[in-house]
Amino acid sequence: MTSVGDVAERCERILTEVERAVVGKRAPLELVLLGFLADGHILIEDFPGLAKTLIARSFAQVCDMRFARIQFTPDLMPSDVTGSSIYNQRTADFEFRPGPVFANLVLGDEINRAPPKTQAALLESMQERQVTIEGVSHQLERPFLVIATQNPIEYEGTYPLPEAQLDRFLLRVSVGYPGRADEWGMLERRLERAEDEIELDPVIDRAGLIELQRTIEEVHVSESIGYYLVDLVASTRTSTRVQVGSSPRGTLALLKLSRAHAALRGRDFVTPEDVKAVAVPALAHRLMLRPELWVQRVRPEDVVVESLGTVPTPAAEDVAGRPG
Repeated sequence: MTSVGDVAERCERILTEVERAVVGKRAPLELVLLGFLADGHILIEDFPGLAKTLIARSFAQVCDMRFARIQFTPDLMPSDVTGSSIYNQRTADFEFRPGPVFANLVLGDEINRAPPKTQAALLESMQERQVTIEGVSHQLERPFLVIATQNPIEYEGTYPLPEAQLDRFLLRVSVGYPGRADEWGMLERRLERAEDEIELDPVIDRAGLIELQRTIEEVHVSESIGYYLVDLVASTRTSTRVQVGSSPRGTLALLKLSRAHAALRGRDFVTPEDVKAVAVPALAHRLMLRPELWVQRVRPEDVVVESLGTVPTPAAEDVAGRPG
């Protein structure tokens, strides 16, 4: 049985290997790994050229997962994602040809460029962990994780994900531009390799990743931390800036990511610092602000940070205690 201490050690090895390809982005890489540990799907929203695809491919190599990339375009059909039944003349019967969604790690590149019906095909697979074609259900092999990307500045010819579908993502991550030294480090490594592609070594296999996910369930959450989670999410519903606050799915996401963050730090119990570290990526994309606030440049992230500042933090002595 894997211990929580083993989780921290293995995760450090995973991140170190991924950082051979993705330079100077430890914080977003940690968030992506937290999503994997919590068995959830991740939305990466940022400008082009900031290693969104590289991050997904690197984690697939390091965790020894079957990887599939789907480039979402306006003419992409649902069957291009899920697969379809093809008539076989030899057997005089229909046989199922699986689509790219039948992988362990699926990258949905620029998911907002495909029409809603195609988006829904992927999102159904994410929620149900299965694909149903002509009444027959096909289970997706675990681990099944989706990283979807979208560009926050180009809206022409796109189909923005509605809030109900954004809610399906466990967390939303932004990568950001690298610092000056990190960007030179990236160039330096490219000069040393003398080629564009970098091959990463597997650090863990699929069974090992599933074992890490199970170990996260051993992380203790005290009652005071549980109420802290509930109160944080409730405060997003009562904020005067918010039209629609986070649903209970957001509370569950906050719980899962807080436990994963504690394990990543080598602890078998959740502290308020774990909750605060994941609150913005777990909750911000679930909020719908009042329409008039766009003039004031208010962001959902600001509302979550405000909640973190106003909701009372549990006392230290109430955090680590286990029942009886």
